[in-house]
Amino acid sequence: MGELKSPNLTTMPPSSSPSPSLKSHKQPPPPPPPEPPTTGLARSSYKKGKHTKVFRVVRSVFRSFPIVTQAKIPLFPSGRPPEGHRGTNCVTGTLYGYRKGCVALAIQENTKTLPIMILELELETNELQNEMNVGMVRIALECEKQQEKEKVKLLEEPLWTMFFNGRKGGRGVKREPTEEDYYVMETLAAVAMGAGVLPGKSEVEGPDGEIAYMRAHFDRVVGSRDSETLYMLSPDGNNGPELSIFFVRI
Repeated sequence: MGELKSPNLTTMPPSSSPSPSLKSHKQPPPPPPPEPPTTGLARSSYKKGKHTKVFRVVRSVFRSFPIVTQAKIPLFPSGRPPEGHRGTNCVTGTLYGYRKGCVALAIQENTKTLPIMILELELETNELQNEMNVGMVRIALECEKQQEKEKVKLLEEPLWTMFFNGRKGGRGVKREPTEEDYYVMETLAAVAMGAGVLPGKSEVEGPDGEIAYMRAHFDRVVGSRDSETLYMLSPDGNNGPELSIFFVRI
């Protein structure tokens, strides 16, 4: 038998194109930031740190005065702006909380916008109600300057020391709105001023399961970039409880 010859196989050069499985894939773009819960509240058009030209002049005059290290002294002798005074920054302020829980302060551009800031205070709602029944209430909030950190706007400071009617209390902590905060804001969207109770979302029955609230318009007066004050505007002049909230950075 003749010798079997192997067929003439031509060696193919290696392919220059990589295997499809080895092709590099581009990293997918990062997911967008989570959207806030769907609510019936509009986004605030409030511009942080924006002032009119006239207001900047007034602010520069305030800066010529020394900053009070204890935030218990109001900018006006009577503890509130003179009658008829209404600043360029009128905001809606709401103090609310469960009767035996802590009070939260929400600041909005108006009653139908998302909160500009929510500050939780180590102050029981019952104690605040008792003092409001007496009459005058002063809440002073102090924070320290952080030289090593980037400068932040006053109302964006996260941690505060609270003074309640001259007595040193607990802390104030700035936080993001929760589902319960949105519930309060939406329920009170049609309320410009007033006080009352809302059904709470806790499992506690009776009055302790209700959310007490007080809402009013506040005149926001900026003394400097390290001091601001919210003065409650009473619809009936000098009658009714008075409330002032001071923010000072020292």
